[in-house]
Amino acid sequence: MHEIDPLIPWLPPVPDEPSASPTGPLAGLRFVVKDVIDVAGLPTGAGNPLWLDTHPAPERDAEAVARLRRAGASFAGKVHTDELAFSLAGTNHHYGSPRNPAAPGRLTGGSSSGSASAVASGLADIGLGTDTAGSVRVPAAFTGLYGLRPTHSRVSRDGCVPLAPSFDAPGLLTRTLDVLRPAAATLLDPCPEQPAPEWLLLPDDLWHPVPAEIRAALAASLAVLRPLLKPDPTPLFRGPDAWDEAVTAYSTVQGFEAWTAHGDWITRESPDFGPGVASRFARASKVTPSAAATARTVLARTAALLHTRLRRSVLAVPTAPMTPPLLTEPGDRSRLLPYTCLSPLSGTPALTVPAAALDDLPLGLSLIGPPGSDEHLLDLASALHA
Repeated sequence: MHEIDPLIPWLPPVPDEPSASPTGPLAGLRFVVKDVIDVAGLPTGAGNPLWLDTHPAPERDAEAVARLRRAGASFAGKVHTDELAFSLAGTNHHYGSPRNPAAPGRLTGGSSSGSASAVASGLADIGLGTDTAGSVRVPAAFTGLYGLRPTHSRVSRDGCVPLAPSFDAPGLLTRTLDVLRPAAATLLDPCPEQPAPEWLLLPDDLWHPVPAEIRAALAASLAVLRPLLKPDPTPLFRGPDAWDEAVTAYSTVQGFEAWTAHGDWITRESPDFGPGVASRFARASKVTPSAAATARTVLARTAALLHTRLRRSVLAVPTAPMTPPLLTEPGDRSRLLPYTCLSPLSGTPALTVPAAALDDLPLGLSLIGPPGSDEHLLDLASALHA
C-alpha cells in the first residue's frame, strides 16, 4: 500500500461563505473535511471512484461544516477516507494510505485517515471526521492527536454519508486541546449538565488482555489520573463471554445497517471494493432482520450496563491495544473493535488523548463518560495534559 497526500487533489478548496465570521471563536484556524461529509459545490466521493461518479455534488454544506464556517474557521480542503468509511485501517484500495507523519511508514488508521494525516502534518488545525466504530479515535491515536467522538446525536449528522446510523457520529481531530475545546463547543448541541465524575474505572477484564508493554507505557498517564478520581478495577462484564457477545452483536447491527444504507447501490452498480471492505459488505448482505433484532437486544443490555457503571465515573481504556502497524501489515480490526465499540454501542462520548509513546510510536488513552459528559472529558484531558 503506497502513501499519499491526505488532500484530495481533484477537489480544490472553495471560498468560504461571505458570512463566515472573521472574529468568531475559530477565526484564523483551518479545517479539512472527510470525504463522506458534504461541502457545497464539491462532490462527495466517499472514498470510492464509482460513488464519486454516481452521486451529484451537494448544493449545501453539511451542518457541521456550516457551523465551523460560521465560527470563523477557514475550509482548507477535502481529504481522503477509507471506502464508505467501513474500515479502521487507514487504507484505500483505489487511492492509497494517507501519510502518518507521527509514524512514517506506518498506517494512519481509518476511516478518518485523511483528516488525521492532514492535521498531524500541519496542513490544517481541525480535522472533521466521522466515527462509527472508532474511525476518529483510532487515527487520532495512531498519529498522536486528540480525537473526540461526541455523545451520540449531540452533533448533527445532516449532510453525512451514513454507514450505521445507530452508531454514526461526526467527530473532531486536533493537535491541541486549545483548538479542540472551541471546535467542540461549536458543534455540540446543548444538553443537560452532568455531575462531575468521581470514579476512574480501570476494569481488570479490559486491561488484562492489553500487552504488558502497552500497559507499562500508559501507566504514567494513569498515575496522573488516579489522584483526581478514585480508581475502580472491578470487571466491566459479567462472565468471560459477555464482552465477546457484545462485540459480535455490535458487528452484526453495524453490518445490517450498512447494508440497509448501501445495499441497493452496491447491488445496482457492482463497485470495486478493496478486500477488507468487500468482505465486510458481503457478510453484511447476509444479516437477517431477525439476527439484527437479536443483536440489538444484546446491545441494549450492554448499553444499560455501561450507563450504570458510568454514573459519576469515567472509563479509561487504551484507544488501541497496539502501536500503528506497518504499511505492509494488514489492519487488525478484530483487536481494535473490542475497545472502540464500547462508546458507539452505548451512545457515550469518548475522547482519545495522546498519552504515551512506545518505541517512538504514539499511543492513545481513551476516556469514556456517560451521555452528555463531553465537557467533563475535555476538563479531565486538560488536567492530564497539565
